Amino acid sequence: MSASIEGDALLLLQELQKHYEDYMATEKHTEETFRMPESFGVDFFHIIDRVTLSLMEDTDNFYGYFSFQMKKAVRFDIAGPTAVSFKSAAYVMYFNPFLFLPLTAKQMATAIKHDILHIVSLHLIRARDLKDTYSKRVLNIAMDVVVNTYLKNLPPDAITLQWVNMQYGLFLPPFETFEYYAEKIQAAVEIRQRNTPYTGSDHSNSIQLAFDPETTHDVWEESDELDTATLQKFTEKYIDAARKGSLSNYLESMIAELKKEAPGLPWSLYVKKFTGAVAAEKKKTVTRRNRRQPERLDLRGKLTGHTARLLVALDISGSISDGEFKQAMVEVLEIVKNFKHEITLVECDDEIRRSYPIKTLADLQPRLDVRGGTRFSPVFAYANSRRIDVLIYFTDGKGEQKLQVPPKNYKVLWVLTGDALSLKEPHGIIKYLKPDKSDDANLDFDNVEKGGYSMNNQEKILL
Repeated sequence: MSASIEGDALLLLQELQKHYEDYMATEKHTEETFRMPESFGVDFFHIIDRVTLSLMEDTDNFYGYFSFQMKKAVRFDIAGPTAVSFKSAAYVMYFNPFLFLPLTAKQMATAIKHDILHIVSLHLIRARDLKDTYSKRVLNIAMDVVVNTYLKNLPPDAITLQWVNMQYGLFLPPFETFEYYAEKIQAAVEIRQRNTPYTGSDHSNSIQLAFDPETTHDVWEESDELDTATLQKFTEKYIDAARKGSLSNYLESMIAELKKEAPGLPWSLYVKKFTGAVAAEKKKTVTRRNRRQPERLDLRGKLTGHTARLLVALDISGSISDGEFKQAMVEVLEIVKNFKHEITLVECDDEIRRSYPIKTLADLQPRLDVRGGTRFSPVFAYANSRRIDVLIYFTDGKGEQKLQVPPKNYKVLWVLTGDALSLKEPHGIIKYLKPDKSDDANLDFDNVEKGGYSMNNQEKILL
């Protein structure tokens, strides 16, 4: 069947290229108005159906049944053979015939598997959480490194771990997380840009004739706006319907972790990112000469290592238990110990009840026995009156719908024990605290298991 698919694909590709050349030779052509005859679409999707059928007949038929549930469409503006989005309560797989038809039948199947693995790994949800931390190109490359590690018969331009290590002079190991690869690749990119600034790709054309890692996952941004939990539920339904037989070990691991873990990245990862960003900032100083031009006494040097000032707010009227909060503080202290930092703890409900500094877990005082209502604004007023860099607010999320005073020049991380935050505009990132089933005050906190998305120890969050 593969030879037949490849032969038909070659004929269809030649037809497509001839039609494109003839169209571009017309006087009033524009790439935005390029269209294919209806007969081309019928023939093209006949090839897609045959590739899907071959996946369904494969021993690992999960991909075939998953693909069978997805809507299909042609788009000439995507920068890869395939791409996905979520529209009208359904996953949609898009195909660029210019990039899909030249592939072998096995490579076509791999291209479909590639995007399904992105969905199952929740990569595109996780990338959304990191879009302000890493460049889009880095996120795309990191995601592709992870899924392509598990695939054979890759298309010729596919991003692989070997390619990344050669391209950026790295020695990254296999089977690490998407977040791990993003952090390492971003650092390598920044080093390279100091010598040769990256100007980006040319995205002016609406018809993509070559693979481009810069934009290969752009279509995901067009997905319907759904909260992470709802989208994960839809994904689980697709997965359940696609399970018709035995699965490979890595698929079993991915699916087991998807169903077990809370969606999205762990809150503790953001504590590390925020604190590290502050600690890495540079400030000018007259006490040190400029490193590049030490003879210029009129130029000030730079010092690194700012002190990251964290304000941790605990809603004592909320549902968070003493054990859960103590465990959370263990994670905070473990993360920030490698940075210069200061931590102030604020206990609050509808007002500030108490504040005190925290250096070690031994400084944590018994919680005040006060149970008022909840208002978030007093904490933000308190934070605005002090010089802080990060506010971490532990609460059940039930309070005002609008802050009386918005935050000023600091990052905000909400860590919720409830289902949702009452604020219509959170002014920060919302994450959820994993419930602690044990509320034993004598719990051993010296060996706390870090939360996070994993793939049965194949993909771990490294903090």
